[in-house]
Amino acid sequence: MKPLFLKRNNIGAKFVLLSLVCGVLLFVFRDHPSLVAAQRTSVDAVGSAATLLMAPLDAWAEVTRALQSRSALQDEVLQLRQENLVLRGQAQRLSSALAEVARYKTLLNSVREVEAEPVVARITALSPDAARHSVILDKGSSDGLREGQPVLSAEGLMGQLLWVGERSSAAILITDGAHALPVQVNRSGLRAVAEGTGDINQLVIKHLSSATDIRVGDLLVSSGLGGRFPHGYPVARVTNVTVSPGAAFAIVQAAPTSRLDRGRHVLVVVPQSAELLEPET
Repeated sequence: MKPLFLKRNNIGAKFVLLSLVCGVLLFVFRDHPSLVAAQRTSVDAVGSAATLLMAPLDAWAEVTRALQSRSALQDEVLQLRQENLVLRGQAQRLSSALAEVARYKTLLNSVREVEAEPVVARITALSPDAARHSVILDKGSSDGLREGQPVLSAEGLMGQLLWVGERSSAAILITDGAHALPVQVNRSGLRAVAEGTGDINQLVIKHLSSATDIRVGDLLVSSGLGGRFPHGYPVARVTNVTVSPGAAFAIVQAAPTSRLDRGRHVLVVVPQSAELLEPET
């Protein structure tokens, strides 16, 4: 049988009373040597426990910072590599531009040796036909150009204008298989005709007597015959003289003095007279 009246539990009141007593005792004996030693021991114990508890968190923080630093370093290395590639590309372009300026300066210096009025033109395209050696220039009849006018580089004769539009023109090179021009040996004055072979680095002279005085290393210049090319422009240098036993004629091979496959600018010689010239082949 349950009691009608429940007995009250005085644990809460006892706890409050005990806490007040402990507080009073701590306040009264706060400077007692035994209590001070206990306080120090308690502080050391709490500090050691806190250190042990915080150690994993500190270690994790260090690992996180190390990973972040590594990632930042990798990003920085990648950025530096990209910047290095950009700078190398700019350096290559600068080197190319400096070389182009040097070639253009050489070309302009060669103007002093040209008696006629020269026009500086830029090569804008090459012939799509590998069998034809020709280039497209950015100057035309509005700049005073006419068909047949000689085209020069800083090293010598390159060719002549094949056709001329109002703002552009096409020039056939001296190595084209359909081109030929009168030349003479600068050393001896011997006259001949240098023909294109279709090889950008070679001209050929045929129908020369096997006893002709021509040697490897001789400079061939334009002879001026025919009135197409002015006299004295460097054309090619003899590289080989072949005389077959019993043959009546020698075959002479020569390399153009102009680097026909290099450079972007040329000189077009504009005669003082305004007469039109037909292209010579």
